[in-house]
Amino acid sequence: MNKKHITRAIFYFVLTLLLCPSLSFGQRTGYSKEEFVRRRAELMEKSSDGMIILFGETMPLPGAHFHQGNDFYYLTGVEDPGAVLILVPKTKESYLFLPQQTPREELMGGANLLKDAKAKEKTGLTEIYQVSFFDEYIGRNLSRSGMTLYLRLSPADTIDNARSETLIFTARQARLHYNDQISIDNYRILKLKERFPAAEFKDITPSIDAMRVIKSPEEIEVMRRNGRISAEGVKQAMLATRPGGYEYEIEAAAMHVVLKNGATGAAYPPIVGSGPNTCILHYEKNERRVEDGDLVLMDFGGLLDYMCMDISRTWPASGKFTKEQREVYEIALEIQKACIETYRPGVTNEDVQKHVAEVMKKKGLDPRGQRGGFGHYVGLCTHDVGPRMEKLQEGMVFAIEPGLYYPEKNIGVRIEDTVLITKDGCEVLTKDVPKEIDEVEKLLSQREMKKK
Repeated sequence: MNKKHITRAIFYFVLTLLLCPSLSFGQRTGYSKEEFVRRRAELMEKSSDGMIILFGETMPLPGAHFHQGNDFYYLTGVEDPGAVLILVPKTKESYLFLPQQTPREELMGGANLLKDAKAKEKTGLTEIYQVSFFDEYIGRNLSRSGMTLYLRLSPADTIDNARSETLIFTARQARLHYNDQISIDNYRILKLKERFPAAEFKDITPSIDAMRVIKSPEEIEVMRRNGRISAEGVKQAMLATRPGGYEYEIEAAAMHVVLKNGATGAAYPPIVGSGPNTCILHYEKNERRVEDGDLVLMDFGGLLDYMCMDISRTWPASGKFTKEQREVYEIALEIQKACIETYRPGVTNEDVQKHVAEVMKKKGLDPRGQRGGFGHYVGLCTHDVGPRMEKLQEGMVFAIEPGLYYPEKNIGVRIEDTVLITKDGCEVLTKDVPKEIDEVEKLLSQREMKKK
């Protein structure tokens, strides 16, 4: 980045500080102890005997805040590194194992729950032990609890990638045999099989996924707040767009909003593509200079209390869509709106696609190969876990994102919202960011008013 780029980025950051409203609905609130106790109890009900074992993350990624593994956090709310959880379905007991820290570790990162006299009361756990007791605990109690160890035999998900995507990226890494190594999860499984060969090993992942796919009232409230914060972030990004500006300045405007209002960061690397970059679906360099006449496609969401959000909007850098841009945009928008109209418990993917086809025919629009349907789950992971959506159920949250891409014309359009399935329909959690053509152009016209 040259000096000119740095100066421009500082200018836009200061401008965002001055123009961005201070929101009061996005503070971090976390979850109640009862939420985690309920989840552990529900998971133990799905297994009659044995032990359920889950490992937490060991350390933060370089340059990033520590983020506990999704499954582990979901069941404990514990953010201490190096933790292990054992659940005993037969007795309904839960045990946390944590590293005994040196004074140096406490000085550098703070004390973990082993030093908190009220830790059991705060977490609702049966007992908290030093991690050095972990193997001995299994050895002492495996036969009486039942000779089954329930582990996560399926891959972990990350903040933004589903379990299936973890498998894909692992396979890509292993294309070069020097990079071909087993994951830490698979290493742990092998170690447990070496130490306890008489035990039967079963995958606990399907049970966890079935729980995570239906959001609790506490999770829904967090996602509602995140929807409002993330929507405001995208709106401010739209207002920060200028021909001659840079994609990273647009990203900065959105990031400022979510961080200022309690999010720990983005739910995935923000995508800000202008001109030809609108046709690169997961473009994340965000370094191009925006030109007059370009479309800008932004895919963005905040990470609040471990819950993700997912929004895509496309808008003209100049403030007005050209005729061709408008035609493409209208098709994507009508497909998305037709999908949302049908979302309610019991609806199938085929039901949605049938309605989309009817709407497009009635409006005289060519869907250009787009059929609509269901999108991807959203929750602790942007591409959240869960079985394939055969029928919609109350409490599901997912993103719907129809898109049309024409690289030869530098026209890429994607319109995405995150929706919650309610008792008799759906709630668009990201509705506060405009998507109707006249609303988009009206918002962008405010840039000229602010100049005056």
